[in-house]
Amino acid sequence: MATVTRSASGTATLFVRRFMGALVLDAATFEDIEADHRAGIQSALVVVLACLAGGFAVAGSSQLTITTFVAGVAATLGAWVVWALMITTIGTLVMPEPTTSSRPTELLRAMGFGAAPGVFLAFAAMQAAAPFAVALATLWMIAATVLAVRQALDYSSLGRAVVVCVAAWLVTFGIVAATGLLLARPVS
Repeated sequence: MATVTRSASGTATLFVRRFMGALVLDAATFEDIEADHRAGIQSALVVVLACLAGGFAVAGSSQLTITTFVAGVAATLGAWVVWALMITTIGTLVMPEPTTSSRPTELLRAMGFGAAPGVFLAFAAMQAAAPFAVALATLWMIAATVLAVRQALDYSSLGRAVVVCVAAWLVTFGIVAATGLLLARPVS
């Protein structure tokens, strides 16, 4: 029996191809990611890159310090984790289709690549571009995640994936906003 090994350059090429496929909203890319149980590390790397970009975005909105950068990374990661949990819950328990069959790892791999447009959050570090960069990156991430969810949960309609992702995003936004208010320093 022959074993299949990937070279470092082959893995890097595959990662770039998948990353670009996620950015252009290619359904076949998300199907490939869902099916490849070895894509978990790549998926996690995409989430880390998006979170680092979120750190730059937050740091750019105030004085750039390591504290604001780390807070931004933590907030972005926290928001992504809550969103992933909400999508998993809504998509598999509240709104599944009869054909919905997915392991959490398959869904998380696909959703990780759905975070690829989040790398553009880094442009929000420029205060003049911040509103546009955040809006564009957020909508693009939602679109990529909708496609990831449709493929990973085997939904027959894109509409169901849109409802699941938008509902999960709204819940996540509320949780993140409430957490931000609770952790905010009072202004005197």
